[in-house]
Amino acid sequence: MIKNIGLFDSGVGGLTVAKELMRAFPWLNIFYFGDTARLPYGNKSPRTITAYSKEIASFLLGKNVEMLVVACNTSSSIALGELERELPVPVVGMIKPGAKSAAERSESGRIGLIGTRATVASGAYEKEIRALNPSATVFSKACPLFVPLVEEGFAEDPVAEMVAARYLAPVLENGPDTLILGCTHYPMLIPVLRKAAPGVSLVSSGEATTEYLMEEHGFPRGKGPDEKGFLEIFVTDGGTHFKEVAEALLGKKIELEEVSLERLVTG
Repeated sequence: MIKNIGLFDSGVGGLTVAKELMRAFPWLNIFYFGDTARLPYGNKSPRTITAYSKEIASFLLGKNVEMLVVACNTSSSIALGELERELPVPVVGMIKPGAKSAAERSESGRIGLIGTRATVASGAYEKEIRALNPSATVFSKACPLFVPLVEEGFAEDPVAEMVAARYLAPVLENGPDTLILGCTHYPMLIPVLRKAAPGVSLVSSGEATTEYLMEEHGFPRGKGPDEKGFLEIFVTDGGTHFKEVAEALLGKKIELEEVSLERLVTG
């Protein structure tokens, strides 16, 4: 049974996935990496996103992880293929779990997607959803302001409500019954997203990934080893709001280890 897992994201958002995994699989040892010095990823080129993802994957492999979870939709949509080919451990991204959950939930086949510019431009979610349901229609919208709002601690501020209403309006005009939160930062915006999209089922990466690990990788449902796992967190810049936002999300105090970009790049 897999015990040590590496997770990474551009910042604090991937902790929404880590939180769900800790709840479902409390025996896991999770090594989390937030690339806070270089976020956001969503406005960067595919070449840059892939290079960053490989550097972080190499660092996490040095922690003897047995699986890598790419807890970043942008990296999942751009770099997952290369990571799967090059790494000696199983690699799980966010696209397949989220697409599967949305395709199963949607009764109308009309599915909304919000994400970073890179995720939306990649078409990765549309490809996966149509493989599962060829008649499905996906309505996508890039929401580049959401990540900095979360990283700055404004997830439930009135400004987040205004931005959410503005972003979601063109998606909701198409009448989706399901909305994919195509960025791991977005679950922290669920209260304002529910106000903006009442009655629409929201698909978050953390919940979808938990189900995916159970169904596709044999993670035990509701049982496992008795020993308690742990969470170790690494960041490339500790001078951000990461610690404050992460502690609010996880509901406990955390310690961070800062990894310099020089150390990350050179190994």
